[in-house]
Amino acid sequence: MIVISGEKIARQIGVSRSAVWRWTQRLRALGVRVKGHPRTGYRMERVPDVLSPSLLRRRLRDSPFGKRIYHYFKTASTNSIALELGHAGEPHGAIVIAEEQTGGRGRAGRSWYSEKTSGIYMTALLRPQISPNVAPVITMVAGLAVRDAVQEETGVEADLRWPNDVLADGKKFCGILTEMYAEPSQVRFVIVGIGINVNHTAMPSELTGIATSLRLITGKPVSRLQLLVRLLRHLDSYYNRFLTEDAQPILTRFTEVSTYARGKRVRISAAAESYVGTTDGLEPNGLLRVRRDDGKSAVVISGDVSEAN
Repeated sequence: MIVISGEKIARQIGVSRSAVWRWTQRLRALGVRVKGHPRTGYRMERVPDVLSPSLLRRRLRDSPFGKRIYHYFKTASTNSIALELGHAGEPHGAIVIAEEQTGGRGRAGRSWYSEKTSGIYMTALLRPQISPNVAPVITMVAGLAVRDAVQEETGVEADLRWPNDVLADGKKFCGILTEMYAEPSQVRFVIVGIGINVNHTAMPSELTGIATSLRLITGKPVSRLQLLVRLLRHLDSYYNRFLTEDAQPILTRFTEVSTYARGKRVRISAAAESYVGTTDGLEPNGLLRVRRDDGKSAVVISGDVSEAN
């Protein structure tokens, strides 16, 4: 056990002892177990799995996602910050990470439960030279990246529910919120928000039937840092494949690994109507085809997709 005095810490980093005390209190609030010894100093009992930008940069040196990392211990929404960065001209590959979100957003204005230092809450800023028509495929790019990263890190084989949910054992542990800003013929930028329930040991009572975490699934803690590194590497790989080979390889892979892409009995709940049918593959731009029970064929542009009984 190593104990370091507050006076020595203050002297070596050039701050006051009161500043050391304030920082110690902040670390404790973030989950770091710092034991204070009145006459000898401080010792650290447990360090949390913080998504440190310096550690991420070291592991992502050859990736555009390792160049510009904005890390927050607490913020309202990583998507909101990334949106501001996009409009301010921030380059492709910038990522925004939060240890805790107070206003995490999902699709259709829903909130996203963001427990402190338990999940991955991040947004990537992309600047693809593509038509807005095929931009929905980027959500599938992100879903495939999450699925591969989770499988590599935990062994869990996840399912992808069109267009933006990642499931295990029928429960959602990851949501993706993609927002595009474009002119009629050209995308200006896309922000891809990804929220993953990683080390949550319990879910709120209203979510227990529909949501889970990787820790609840595997029964053991998962390194958020290592999972995020894998996720960003796969995101870079699938994104570049989409740009160089077009959408078809992404759609093919999504169809291979998603039980929802073809042959799934689903209920579609949209603003205008709700109906039941069977999924019938993906359009070239990534939209979902459904054979309705009333005999009509539909292309789902927006709305909730759930498994039908």
